[in-house]
Amino acid sequence: MQIDRIEELKNLDLFPLQNSDLNIDILVKNHLLLTFINGQNYAILDKKFLAEGLNCLSKIDLNAKLAFLDEESYEKLYHRHLEERKSFEFDDTFKDDGKEEFLEDDMLLSEFLKTSSDILTSEESAPIIKFVNSLFYQAIKKNASDIHIETHENRGIVRFRIDGVLINHTELDKHIVNLIINRIKVISSLDISEKRVPQDGRTIVKIAKKSLDIRVSVLPTYNGERVVMRILMDSSNIPSLEELGFDEKLTQDFKKLLTHSYGMILVTGPTGSGKSTTLHSFLKTISSPEKNIITIEDPVEYKTSSINQIQVNTKTGLTFSAGLRSILRQDPDVIMVGEIRDNETAKIAIQAALTGHLLLSTLHTNNTTAAITRLIDMGIEEFLISSSLLGVLSQRLVRKLCPKCKKKEGEYFVQNGCKECSYTGYAGRVAVGELFLMDEDVKNMLKDGLKDFEIREAMQKKGLTLLSEKIWKLVKDGTTSMSEALRVGLND
Repeated sequence: MQIDRIEELKNLDLFPLQNSDLNIDILVKNHLLLTFINGQNYAILDKKFLAEGLNCLSKIDLNAKLAFLDEESYEKLYHRHLEERKSFEFDDTFKDDGKEEFLEDDMLLSEFLKTSSDILTSEESAPIIKFVNSLFYQAIKKNASDIHIETHENRGIVRFRIDGVLINHTELDKHIVNLIINRIKVISSLDISEKRVPQDGRTIVKIAKKSLDIRVSVLPTYNGERVVMRILMDSSNIPSLEELGFDEKLTQDFKKLLTHSYGMILVTGPTGSGKSTTLHSFLKTISSPEKNIITIEDPVEYKTSSINQIQVNTKTGLTFSAGLRSILRQDPDVIMVGEIRDNETAKIAIQAALTGHLLLSTLHTNNTTAAITRLIDMGIEEFLISSSLLGVLSQRLVRKLCPKCKKKEGEYFVQNGCKECSYTGYAGRVAVGELFLMDEDVKNMLKDGLKDFEIREAMQKKGLTLLSEKIWKLVKDGTTSMSEALRVGLND
């Protein structure tokens, strides 16, 4: 084989490709790495271990193109292969969907998937069961909020949402992906024979003696089904106000706001900005034996025994508005509504806030003052808003640059990627918020018919620090990158 005929590729961010017919463990030991580039299977060789790689290649039947990578791209792919092997080393405490079946130690990925078809013919086969368990294990280990399993034309991809961003976990043969999806359907009490319509379910897994509630959504696509699993947390994961990560002044303002016995507090921001976590932190702060706290959510993301939680169920007619009406007949002190989506829910929420209840909820708006316009668009009159609304928090979760590998380019720092941050360039997130408080000046502005942007400008002059200003500060002090700042809404 002539070396000069092997492709040389540079600056690629690649992920392992699993093959059910090969022992991936042996390939990795010989520095022969499988991956997928532009719709093609590739075997990546390392020039430093070329003899080993070519020798291994000569002993297997592999339909793939050959290539070399630059050192950094190769290191990323190599470490991801090693991570895949580690992903099958389990704690004894991890059980398969509550059954008394423990997983074996030191089980490598290659041992799961390098099998003949006889043990990979069913979603009930041991390798498939253990592979699905490993997804939950690795997701928790990496602090992922969601697991995505996608079916493409020739392969499947597993991705984790970590710190608000989807990151590839592994690639699999399409046949194996179908078995994995069927296994997830089985443990979620869904119909494995139904592949034409969307299905929703739930399952529970146990890790380190803790039960994790998993919400499962299956959706048929052109190339096959895709699954999204949301990992729902329990009350022990609810942070305190201080642990939310907002600046000290904002935290003190929250505490003052939560001393009110009635009125409405709204949290705004896009999906994944931490609104639910903030609301549950607020409830945790004001929770006491003397208060009757009831929530209606879709879904219940944090299970806690100190408050009464209702799950929305549109199939039975239990919508936000219907649930909120019922809650008002339960003598509540504090009500949390997962989201105000429509005119009916908005009107009942306003009425509840005006009649002696503290009501917490979320809205999908870009900034704090836009919440006023959103409520007006829902048919709420200005005088009702000024009478009931206490304040609006608009928030974002901004990924922090990895302190080990971030580098300065010109005036600002940029992400790089190292083993410590799984080559993402980021480690952890920081909460950033803009808090708009209803006062007499705002009430007068509403009475005079001022638009939300005019109110916003007036509040800026009074000292309101905008969300964009706070995000920009994080860029300037090197906490985050410009690309991350733009992603979360620097220009909003």
